[in-house]
Amino acid sequence: MIIDIEKFADEWGPEKTLYVYDPKTGMKGILVIDNTVFGPGKGGIRMLPTITVEEIFRLARTMTWKCALAELPFGGAKSGIIADPKQISKGRKMELVGAFSRALKPVCPKSYVAAPDINTGEEEMAVFAKENGSIKACTGKPAEMCVKPGVKCGIPHEYGSTGFGVVQATLIAANYLGLDVGSATVAVEGFGNVGSFVVEYLINSGAKVVAVSDSKGCIYNQKGLEYERLLKVKKEMLSVVNYEPGKVVEKRELFELPVDIIIPAALPDVITNENVDRVKAKMIVEAANIPISSEIEDVLQKRGVLVIPDIIANAGGVISSYAEYRGYNPTQMFHLVQTKIRRNTRTILEYAEENKLGLRESALNIAKERIQKARKT
Repeated sequence: MIIDIEKFADEWGPEKTLYVYDPKTGMKGILVIDNTVFGPGKGGIRMLPTITVEEIFRLARTMTWKCALAELPFGGAKSGIIADPKQISKGRKMELVGAFSRALKPVCPKSYVAAPDINTGEEEMAVFAKENGSIKACTGKPAEMCVKPGVKCGIPHEYGSTGFGVVQATLIAANYLGLDVGSATVAVEGFGNVGSFVVEYLINSGAKVVAVSDSKGCIYNQKGLEYERLLKVKKEMLSVVNYEPGKVVEKRELFELPVDIIIPAALPDVITNENVDRVKAKMIVEAANIPISSEIEDVLQKRGVLVIPDIIANAGGVISSYAEYRGYNPTQMFHLVQTKIRRNTRTILEYAEENKLGLRESALNIAKERIQKARKT
């Protein structure tokens, strides 16, 4: 496979693009290590049949900015195993993860530290760490996994660090807008590993979540939804659309509802030229990666909609990874996520106001300035 490196390469990276193949298992994978100025590249492993190097590069570059903004000793990276987990057994899936880990030993954990992503979780990370031979090879491991007898080292996604961080960014941004969270209405796209925790932590913060969607549709109740009931319905009936009372609407309609805050927490490119004019929210907080293009963010900004970029809002996951990497416990992790996300959100809002720039441009400027400064020291 011949790749046009000019399509990707610039002064920030990528430093390495690896294609790995294991003839014994048939494993095919991609790793992009974008930038390691601050430390080993950090980024999750996704497993999908449609993975491309372009996709992995975009996500690795996002991690470069995200780690720089969070002021972590990590760079940016991302990886993927080309396979359809819906078409293979669990044993086969773990076999592919193990083969991928062994193939990456020359660069992991020295230049790359893995984590869970789409279709991988704590079980896959346990296999990855075991096959690599280093507990530092990945984060997101099972809580009971021990670095040595009696000393646990895992902080799995069940703690909801990404969703928790998104809510911290939401609270700071709402305060900046003069929006009372206690009376604000919120729509959350997605009720998975990120969205479900966003809903939980938002409701615990006093906000009224009135709409939630998943792959089957969207449930809307302007009086508010109850988290525990949503969770039970999702578990027992497999979709939030079975929640009562509420009105079932199309997934795409969530972004057009009369709410104060929208939180995209699942798919990329959900607000586009086709629906941007129908967005009524005062604020959007990007819990998912790349849910809105920078061009559409500019359109929203000109209309007075405050958009908190993904590289700020959803950094709770990588901050949690750093906490695990350092051997912190969950309490320490939550404190670190709260402190960093709140401070970083304030920083970007102040920078944007002082320099009369958009929030994404401001965030990228800050990240680039930090990387350039690190290169000189």
